[in-house]
Parts: sequence; C-alpha cells; structure tokens
Amino acid sequence: MDDTVPRITPGGLRELGLVNHAISAVAGRVVGDRPRVFTTLGRQRGLFRAWLWYSAHLMPGGKLPRRETEMLICHIAETRGCAYELAQHQRIGRRAGLTLEEVQHAGDRAWSGWNDRERALLDAAHQFVTTRGIDDEAWKALRRHLDEATAVEFCLLCAQYDSLATVLMTLRVQPDELPPLR
Repeated sequence: MDDTVPRITPGGLRELGLVNHAISAVAGRVVGDRPRVFTTLGRQRGLFRAWLWYSAHLMPGGKLPRRETEMLICHIAETRGCAYELAQHQRIGRRAGLTLEEVQHAGDRAWSGWNDRERALLDAAHQFVTTRGIDDEAWKALRRHLDEATAVEFCLLCAQYDSLATVLMTLRVQPDELPPLR
C-alpha cells in the first residue's frame, strides 16, 4: 500500500463545478494554493458545501475561543496521526494566537505550558478521540470551564475533526505544500 498515492485526486473546474472551484480558489489565496481538502472533498459538490457551512459554524464561528479551537484541532490531528489536518491547523493556530511552542506541544497533554482549562479541554478531547467517549472525571473537569451549550459544541468539534482526519487519511489526501512553520 502506498499512502502517498491519493485514492481520489484533487479536482479542477470540471470535477468541482464553478461554485466549489471558486471556493477553493478563495481558500487558496489564504494558504497559497488551492487546499487539497477542498479540491478533493469538493468533488461531492452539494455535500461539500453543506459540510463547509457546518464546519464554519464550529470554526471560526463557534463559542470556544479560536485559540482553544485550534489547540484542540491540532491535538486531534496529532492523536490521529493526520499529517494534512495537523499541517493546516498548526498554521491556522499560529494565526489564532497559539505560540510556536504551544503548536509543537499540542499532542502533549502533560506539557507544563498548559493551564488548567487547556489541560481539561485536551484531556477530554483525547478521551473523546481515543475511547469514543469522555469519562465522568474528565467531564466534570471540562464542565468547570464550559457551559452546557459550549460543552455540546466541544463534542461536535471533536467529532468533526476526528471524522475529517478519518476521511483525509482514507482518501490519502496529501498535505499541501506549505512554507515552514514559524
């Protein structure tokens, strides 16, 4: 098995249609090239736009602060071993306020640089991804920091990026060519 060969190749205008092609072009202005996540998932035209709308309500439109959202996404990507998701969200995380050191330690819940809230979020996210649930102790720690609505959003965010990691790795979407992380 060659993990470097995409199972679904990124599409162009013909495969994506005008709307999805335009969306990928706009996103490309931010990252420097059309993101392969968009040019691959965009091949399923209508579902792609629905997924994008839903995703935007979690990030950047959610109740959790952007910095924490990106910290969680980087942790999930690291836990899942999803190179594409990790590379993209390390950069987004830097723009959202994570330090280079925080980005580099996103997979390490025991790192001394995390405060109590961040550690509670990371511990709960780690359990969610690795066990498909959150035990009572981690849930109590999480709820000390999140109200009910934000706790629901937290679970949806973890599910979204765990699911996206699965899709990206299954389709073998190759990481975009990005400049070194700073």
